[in-house]
Amino acid sequence: MRTLIVIPARDEAALIGRCLQSVAAALRPDCRVVVVADSCVDGTAAIARGFGGVEVIEVSYGNVGAARAAGVAYGLPDADWIASTDADSVVPANWIDDQRRLALRGADVIVGTVRPVTADLDERQRAAWTARHDPQRPNGHVHGANLGMRVSSYLDAGGFLPLAEHEDTDLVARLAERGAVIVAANSAEVTTSGRSFGRTPGGYARYLRSDLVDVTDEAIA
Repeated sequence: MRTLIVIPARDEAALIGRCLQSVAAALRPDCRVVVVADSCVDGTAAIARGFGGVEVIEVSYGNVGAARAAGVAYGLPDADWIASTDADSVVPANWIDDQRRLALRGADVIVGTVRPVTADLDERQRAAWTARHDPQRPNGHVHGANLGMRVSSYLDAGGFLPLAEHEDTDLVARLAERGAVIVAANSAEVTTSGRSFGRTPGGYARYLRSDLVDVTDEAIA
């Protein structure tokens, strides 16, 4: 299964090396890695080019949805499967193998779990995150940092739209409307930055900064 791995990045010089090292450990011979350096003013693109086999395209969208779409467009039509992660994330060694295993079982879309780097969280955030996440059960939340899908399904749904945030949940919603088989999985969990301020107005950083703690406090009250 020819797999295209797309990684959008915006000023991620501090973290993209760690990301690409983890991706390299998960690669199989028929994988292709595309980093989309979007409006970067640091060394993100240069660091990515230092990894053998990684293809880098530089764009100036300032928009994560457009960046993901550009990475997919660049890598097609030479792919059957798209795997998506983020430049501030670390994938497990079984990441690609696990997506392929689930695809062979009939999945059109795989929604994987993510875990923040706990050292990046304060005590309240760590307690709130632990209270809301069962390690034995995939929660079905959509994260661009751990997402996979068939190319045919992606094209049928219209692909990533140029949204400043939540482009991943938007696409999965359209895939569901088209009847795609969506599987929630936690068998290849991705670790992602626990920073409180990310590269988009909302996203996972906002969830950790406010949404997570606020919702947990309401549930406890």
